[in-house]
Amino acid sequence: MSSIDKLISPRQRKALDPDSHAPLYYQLYTLLRNLILNGTLPTGTLMPTEQQLSEAFGVSRITAKRAMDELAGEKLVERRRGKGSHVIFKYTPGPVKAPLVGMLQEIESMARQTEVRILEVSELQPPAEIRKELELADDATAVRMVRVRSRDGIPFGYYESWTAGLKKKPTVKKLESTPRLEIFREQGLIITHVKQTLSAISAPDDIAEAFGIKPGTPLLSMVRRSYDSDEKLRDYLHVRYDPEHFQYQMDLTIDDA
Repeated sequence: MSSIDKLISPRQRKALDPDSHAPLYYQLYTLLRNLILNGTLPTGTLMPTEQQLSEAFGVSRITAKRAMDELAGEKLVERRRGKGSHVIFKYTPGPVKAPLVGMLQEIESMARQTEVRILEVSELQPPAEIRKELELADDATAVRMVRVRSRDGIPFGYYESWTAGLKKKPTVKKLESTPRLEIFREQGLIITHVKQTLSAISAPDDIAEAFGIKPGTPLLSMVRRSYDSDEKLRDYLHVRYDPEHFQYQMDLTIDDA
């Protein structure tokens, strides 16, 4: 197997479209650039030669050379006469980013299509860690909500949240009929940025009781931090999901740019 066979799949070699508005050199450059940026071609990898690229993708050597020149111009590869071109970009894993609008729509959709049981709605002084996250004074309060979501009578999510910036505490009746994000908007709290962290935990006694499972059962844990347009944290939400009845899925597409 040649080096190019190990680096670039047959499917990727057929990805260039002569009828596209984008020039062939740019299509080839974009394909190679993505392989470098996502770590498929790690630092130090010897890149295929212009001749190899020309033969593999069915393009001219001039097209292959221009694509490689673009990569070199971006400091992604280093070209040395007699030694070939090597990847010099160092890949560092980062958080996955996805469009927020679609995500918020999915959250509201799930809220409307499932049942909710409100366990608590209170205005309280949060624990020190939450006060620090929300940048609240020691004696400040926030709205605490505890809910259990079910589908067809089967509980799947235990939601605990602290929210700052609401004009008034929502009623139990309001929470039972209206998604929280809609309540936020009605009170002038607009979420523009969300960060989510997923992990796994063992079910504590109270959550195990709410789910009807044994304490210590593995659960999916998600912390969602929601920020306003000033990048101020306004809502801290901790959800525990029963993986027997809930799966967290993401469907992302690569940005063409």
